[in-house]
Amino acid sequence: MTRRLIQLLIGLFLYGIGIALIVRAGIGVAPWDVLTQGIDNHTQLGFGLITILLSGVVLVLWIPIRQKPGAGTLLNAVLVGPAADVGLWLIPADLDLWARIVLFAVGLLTVAVATGLYIGAHFGPGPRDGLMTGLHKRTGWKIWIVRTGIEVIVLGIGWALGGNVGIGTALFAVLIGPLCQRTIPLFAIKRAVRAADPARAATA
Repeated sequence: MTRRLIQLLIGLFLYGIGIALIVRAGIGVAPWDVLTQGIDNHTQLGFGLITILLSGVVLVLWIPIRQKPGAGTLLNAVLVGPAADVGLWLIPADLDLWARIVLFAVGLLTVAVATGLYIGAHFGPGPRDGLMTGLHKRTGWKIWIVRTGIEVIVLGIGWALGGNVGIGTALFAVLIGPLCQRTIPLFAIKRAVRAADPARAATA
């Protein structure tokens, strides 16, 4: 349990740092971050706070689809935003193009590793991932259709509000899936099978 909790917290912190790296790269951000930037352009509430508020809105959307949050879900909702703010405070803006390309690449890899860490800790999905899987279960639609539909809607709203859409947005959409497919099994913690269940223990 201790290892899982530490891995979860490290993963959530790194997720926020990865987001900050991609934002500072300035060549386009992930769809949900486009929405966050767009809202921030009009409210000036700050990237981290808006990330938390959006997580709260998404969790409300879990209610009609009967999706239940785990401890990791709630910690994701409240910790990723502040971690992103820390990263935005530490990482300078307006760097040369080559440096921003490096920032984007490092940020993308950091998000992928962070995703593997926090999902591999088995404390429940993040608010946005849970919305996707919950809709999949309730509607029977394929995961890729649900995810694409959600992100197209989010991206469209964020773009209309002035969020940063660019080549980085497309690269994130294309590359994050294959990268996470590598990192999630890599960091998944194998949970012990209870000794009281000999049939499962024999097949574990």
